[in-house]
Amino acid sequence: MPIGVIINALSVVVGGLVGAVAGGLLKDDFKDRINMIFGCCSMGMGISSIVLMQNMPAVIFSLIIGTAIGLAIHLGDNINRGAVAMQKFVSRFIHNNSKLSEEEFTATLVTIIVLFCASGTGIYGSIVSGMTGDHTILISKSILDLFTAAIFACSLGAVVSLVAVPQCIIFLILFFASTVIFPLTNDVMIADFKACGGFIMLATGFRMIKVKMFPIADMVPAMILVMPISALWVNYIMPLVS
Repeated sequence: MPIGVIINALSVVVGGLVGAVAGGLLKDDFKDRINMIFGCCSMGMGISSIVLMQNMPAVIFSLIIGTAIGLAIHLGDNINRGAVAMQKFVSRFIHNNSKLSEEEFTATLVTIIVLFCASGTGIYGSIVSGMTGDHTILISKSILDLFTAAIFACSLGAVVSLVAVPQCIIFLILFFASTVIFPLTNDVMIADFKACGGFIMLATGFRMIKVKMFPIADMVPAMILVMPISALWVNYIMPLVS
């Protein structure tokens, strides 16, 4: 039973709805400053994952090649279009009172889509949950997602709750595929995988505090490449260079 996946998705739904309702009650200054704190948390979580890295060349290579693939197939642009479609769907039922420009709105929505759906913690937690029945990682993630969704929904509205749909689909696929994926991995591969996700979390944090708009959606393919490249590096390349 994917209890952790369900709890995580519900936390985004509840947080998004609460934030949409309470958004008008909070001052813009409060929302901006608390958003900076969430950005700081994202960067801190990213750094804590990066320090687990076992094979730096493999992780860096995965990030570069993965991002290049994402840019080549216009993954970020496609996710942008998906974000716009989500907003149009929600606006049929709920009027959007956001003060953000359309460009800022879409950029922020893409940031939380990646944050909720493609974090190393969520992907790894889904695999562990499916393989061992331990839902602790996803439940812990749900706590942060609940408050993050609420704060973002103060600015973006109820569309934040809809992010739970792709998140749930992705995590369920990983949950049920975990019996195939997990046995093919080892501790080194998982550490490098978490580190790769940590770089994306760090870039997401910079986007959240609006320091630099990293192409985080285009970085997602690196998460698919990093474990195979890590295994290739350890088994074939390291023996040659050492």
